[in-house]
Amino acid sequence: MAGSGEDTFGNYVWRDGRLVPWAEATVHATLVGHASVSSVFEGIKAYWNPEQKQLHVFRLKEHLERFFRSIKLVRLSQPYSIEELSRAVVETLRANECREDTYIRPWIITKTSIKKVMAPVNAPVEVLITTWPFQTRLLSGDGCKVCVSSWKRVNEAVAPPRIKAFANYHNGRMAEMEARLNGYDWALLLNEHGKVTEGPAACFGMVRDNTLITPDLGSGVLEGITRDTFLRMAPELADVKVQERAVDRSELYTADEMFFMGTGRELWPIIEVDRFPVGEGKIGRVTQMLDRGYNSLVRGGGDKGAEWRTPVW
Repeated sequence: MAGSGEDTFGNYVWRDGRLVPWAEATVHATLVGHASVSSVFEGIKAYWNPEQKQLHVFRLKEHLERFFRSIKLVRLSQPYSIEELSRAVVETLRANECREDTYIRPWIITKTSIKKVMAPVNAPVEVLITTWPFQTRLLSGDGCKVCVSSWKRVNEAVAPPRIKAFANYHNGRMAEMEARLNGYDWALLLNEHGKVTEGPAACFGMVRDNTLITPDLGSGVLEGITRDTFLRMAPELADVKVQERAVDRSELYTADEMFFMGTGRELWPIIEVDRFPVGEGKIGRVTQMLDRGYNSLVRGGGDKGAEWRTPVW
């Protein structure tokens, strides 16, 4: 990938219908801070297949559908269709000559100035698409040690957790900072009823009695697309049942396997929670099978899931 901005981003940013050189994609300082209050985004990944010489964008349509739902829930609007933004994503990847694993971020910001503390309904907006390379966690074989955070997950009565809003991520940031300061790698958050929700920016799954269990959407979790992918693929890939339901904290300490799942985190095994080893304290069979299967799926290693992959080249 051709690089700019300390080799972090590609040479171009898609901005309101056209490609703009990275150095020119600027926003005035009086707009940046308050734009993030109502700003929503999507995290999408594209995976490189070296044998096919092809870059596959994974579940692009589903990500953009969630993007549109988030925009609606924060009472903003924008002029593009899912088809138009899909083409824009591919156009941006091509312009940036992406031939490696790439993170894609469509996002929307309001143009209100710092004088307006809160962005009004249907404030004027800008839609942007940025890309940058990432190092995959898949097949890495590393696990993490987590704690149950003292911070609670935001809920529907506070800030709807199914919105992928930048503002919501401060909740997870507080939990992550607390966990790392206390010697853990990551955190799990409970909801106001004491039920398990998710980690900072990642959904949660556990395996118990040959069943993949994940908190249901009513528990206060993001409608995760990677979560949905694992629920669909687990029965065939790992020969397990799947179950969406409320999860008690005490179940964490008796689970056979655990992991985070999300576009950003992909599949991150959990080997310890609150100093309790998970299962035998190492990555389990089901987790390993899901890890290998997901890596093959997103890279186009077989015919399965072809409808979920958008080729770039």
